[in-house]
Amino acid sequence: MIYAKASKRSRLPGGFLHVQEEQSKLRIYGYGFGEHIKLKDDSGKIWRGSATRQQDNSVEYRFRDEHGKSLTGVSHDKMITLRDDEGKIWKGFID
Repeated sequence: MIYAKASKRSRLPGGFLHVQEEQSKLRIYGYGFGEHIKLKDDSGKIWRGSATRQQDNSVEYRFRDEHGKSLTGVSHDKMITLRDDEGKIWKGFID
């Protein structure tokens, strides 16, 4: 039997994220795994965050920009839903 060592990155949640705010259509996008995810929005702000896998196999995401604003939410499979400090909803996908 042939055994292959599993990549550590394949076990960490993350990938390429593309998320859009429902009303203003402002987009954020970026790449990362686990504790090191970096997103950039259309206005040039950098959002840094992390992803944590939960027991039900969903993934919890938390992001913060340099001005202290935050985005938090969950993903199931490839769909992600986030909410910001003002209550606006952001939806998107993960590749």
